[in-house]
Amino acid sequence: MTDVKDGPSLPRRGVDAINAALSAIGALSLRPRPPEEFFTPPTEVPAERGALLRTEPASFYLDPLRLLPAPARVQRVMFASTDRDYVPIAVTGTVLTPTRPRTRRPDRPVVAFAVGTQGMGSQCAPSRQMAMGREYESLFISGLLARGYNVVVPDYQGLGLEGVHTYMSREVQGRVVLDSLRAAQAVEDPDIPAVGPVAITGYSQGGGAAASAAELAPTYAPELELRGVVAGAVPGDLTLVARFLDGSPYFAFLAYALVGLAVDHGVDLDALLNERGRELAGRVGEQCLFESLRSFAFTRSRSLTADGRPISQHLAEQPLATLIRGQRLGDGRRPEVEVMLTHSRLDDVVPYEAGRALAERWVGQGARVRLQTTYAPTHAAAAVTSYPAAFAFLHARFAGLRMRANTARYLRSLEQPAEETTPHSD
Repeated sequence: MTDVKDGPSLPRRGVDAINAALSAIGALSLRPRPPEEFFTPPTEVPAERGALLRTEPASFYLDPLRLLPAPARVQRVMFASTDRDYVPIAVTGTVLTPTRPRTRRPDRPVVAFAVGTQGMGSQCAPSRQMAMGREYESLFISGLLARGYNVVVPDYQGLGLEGVHTYMSREVQGRVVLDSLRAAQAVEDPDIPAVGPVAITGYSQGGGAAASAAELAPTYAPELELRGVVAGAVPGDLTLVARFLDGSPYFAFLAYALVGLAVDHGVDLDALLNERGRELAGRVGEQCLFESLRSFAFTRSRSLTADGRPISQHLAEQPLATLIRGQRLGDGRRPEVEVMLTHSRLDDVVPYEAGRALAERWVGQGARVRLQTTYAPTHAAAAVTSYPAAFAFLHARFAGLRMRANTARYLRSLEQPAEETTPHSD
């Protein structure tokens, strides 16, 4: 990670204010339990993956004034999943059933929507943000409901409940998504079949979670009738992504990944970071997305490390090298269902090459993959412009249609020069 807003454009008082407010990284594990009774996990979590632990009626508003409720019956759920070491953990989420009769589908499938980056604090959980009308991906969720799909939106490990959010932990994110589908099918709702077709979709962090779930499904959840997965802007290779984010307006994503993965793998960052870096790491662990983006835009990681080198160099060395390599999608793993990847060549958060190379790795192992390349400017605009393709993909998979897949030769022809994927690197 780099200097907190390093450079002449930031007033000195701004840097001082940020650094004065940061807390030590050790405070991450001491975060207080969320006050609501629902979000208090049980003392023991059953080993049955996806087992429902509790449910309660909830709300989902499309606006922060809470004037526009989503057209759905809403249930907040707590279910069992597993952490990186396969230890049972409790995770929360939201199950949505469309209420408009004209949009109900006879097959009543369930779509798991893996959300993009929310932040690291427990208060950032999608189940909390949806109830307050502050979930920034509400438009896509509403589109799924309008098309008659039942939807489950899982919180990730450490969001909603106590503990640290294991941001970008490949295994954990994929398992939580799959277990959320199991939990949704276990909810007592006449419109959600206990057995039936399911699909997965997500963008950015959610794209990574959806892609991981696609790889894990054959062994982790073979009983699910998974029809397809659509994943957008997948950060399939964190080494590429780290160089891309360093010094960019989106430096907070790099900080989240460093802290979340270090905690998940038991790596002590104290020796790697200087005092300012340790303070920054502590603060991001308590924040939601937009606060972090405002606080740490254009930070350069070399000013946060003890030896003055950028984080990208440390990622090539132990103890981080093995950790980061383990998050790479497509390394000896492939989905058995059809997958569509969407990515813009002009993405300013996740480099296009991260998604293109993942598609090539999967296809090289015999997977059926389609890479939908766009030229939408910015990461956010690319998300919105990818919606129609995602909806069309889901419709076709549930209709039993076959996808037109890419060839490895075609995907190689799309390869970008390496320098084009690292505009923010030191």
